[in-house]
Amino acid sequence: MDNERLIHDWMCRNLRDRLSREYREIRDNIAGRENDLNGVYPDLILGNHGMVLAACEVETEKSITQEKAEDWKKVVSGGVKLFLMVPKESTKKVTSLLWEAGLMDKVSIGTYEIVIKMP
Repeated sequence: MDNERLIHDWMCRNLRDRLSREYREIRDNIAGRENDLNGVYPDLILGNHGMVLAACEVETEKSITQEKAEDWKKVVSGGVKLFLMVPKESTKKVTSLLWEAGLMDKVSIGTYEIVIKMP
C-alpha cells in the first residue's frame, strides 16, 4: 500500500470519528465501493434521521483531477453539501477546478498537512 493511500484511509477514519458527533448515520467507502450517492462513491456519506445531508471526500495530491471534479458535480447534483479535504498545498488547484465546474458555492474545502519536525 502506498503512502497516499495510507494517508487517505487514515484521514477518512479520523473524519468519520470526528463527524459522528454531528451526524448519526455515517456510511463509508473506505474498504471498497459499497455505498453510492448519485452514481458515485464518496468516502463518507453523512446523514441524520434517514436523510443524506452531506458527503465528504478526502483527496490526495495525485487524486485531484478534472475527472474527479465531474464526480464532485454528481455528488452535489442531488442537493447534498460536499466537504472536500485536500492537502494544504493543493488548495489553489482545487479552488480553480471548483470554479471551472461551477461548484464553488456548493462545496466546502478543508485542508490537512502532515508535518514532521526532527531535531
